[in-house]
Amino acid sequence: MRRIGVAERRARIGVRHRLAVAARAEDPVEAAHDMVALHSTDPSSVYVGIWARTNGGSVREVEQALYEDRSLIRLLGMRRTVFVTSLDVAPVIQAACSSAVAARERRKLLGFLAASRVADDEAGVRTWLAETEDIAVRALAARGESTAAELAGDDARLSTEVVLSAGKSYQGTQKVASRLLLLLAAEGRVVRGRPRGSWTSHQYRWAPLTDWFPGGLAHWDTHRAEEELARRWLRTFGPATADDLRWWAGWTKTQVKRVLTELRPVETDLGGGATGLLLPDDLEETAPPEPWAALLPALDSTPMGWHERGWFLGDHGPRLFDNVGNIGPSLWWDGRIVGGWAQDGSGEIVCRFLEDVGADAEAAVRREAERLAGPLGTVRLSPRTRGRTWLEDELAGG
Repeated sequence: MRRIGVAERRARIGVRHRLAVAARAEDPVEAAHDMVALHSTDPSSVYVGIWARTNGGSVREVEQALYEDRSLIRLLGMRRTVFVTSLDVAPVIQAACSSAVAARERRKLLGFLAASRVADDEAGVRTWLAETEDIAVRALAARGESTAAELAGDDARLSTEVVLSAGKSYQGTQKVASRLLLLLAAEGRVVRGRPRGSWTSHQYRWAPLTDWFPGGLAHWDTHRAEEELARRWLRTFGPATADDLRWWAGWTKTQVKRVLTELRPVETDLGGGATGLLLPDDLEETAPPEPWAALLPALDSTPMGWHERGWFLGDHGPRLFDNVGNIGPSLWWDGRIVGGWAQDGSGEIVCRFLEDVGADAEAAVRREAERLAGPLGTVRLSPRTRGRTWLEDELAGG
């Protein structure tokens, strides 16, 4: 069994994740493609993550790929999380992960509609939903791009109030247009487009998927898509464990077992009794790149790519993760996390090392902080859909 130590795994991060200076991607599409997908729950993480992986660095360049060239697309994927990926990967994610998410969302919405009494029986509820979907798709096509609120004003059905969590202490209501767009996005029929306001906003306009894929998403058999997604993930994140794959993809143990039976990866010794997996054609040793520094955003796809993170995180987790397992902005030196960063009250980037890394590392981090400050300009980043970490609180307060 080939032994792959921590040093080689860290070298692979620098090269495969496009973080070492000599390995940086040519453009945003290449950066997203080689990471399989970039986390987009926090909209700003896509931009900061791309800037860390390319030599460029502008809001304009990322927006052009997302909304003008439409060579990147935002979709609901693994673990019901929003990602940005390239057009060749999107159909794979859709078939391997998104369609299962959509099936759960459809069942959930049907339950909400039944509780809201839009029809007298189950068959009536299903008919009502099908008809309303068609109304929403036609209205969105007519507008070209629309917020949920704008769409709700186009037809009385789309402004129907649905009851959420009926009978619970947190029961609420929401216009069906909002829930419907989430479902249609999960099914690969509509897309989150340009946000309202700045590039850090998570209030998206919606657009027909055909604006990105004129003929619709290419069809993939579910099992073949799962195998392809696992293959791409192993290429970027391997060697990694079966449990890492299960967590990252949001799959069951049964799904992972079937996929690995088909892929037949090579087992490797990661040390400490852990068994890693590599693709059979990916066994060549990775030469270590020149030492590199990186300021990665919250929820970046690199630290969120594995379930077991001790080999690059050390004991820094309690200071860098919120209370539900979301990582905040992290500071990297040569393949491992050595601290975190945030913006202080004046908007200046402040870095905090959590261990002694030496003068060379500190100088490299300063250069990366200066590089990030350029495209950020006067923008203040703030946590969205996650909690602030201990280190963010300390740095922002300072």
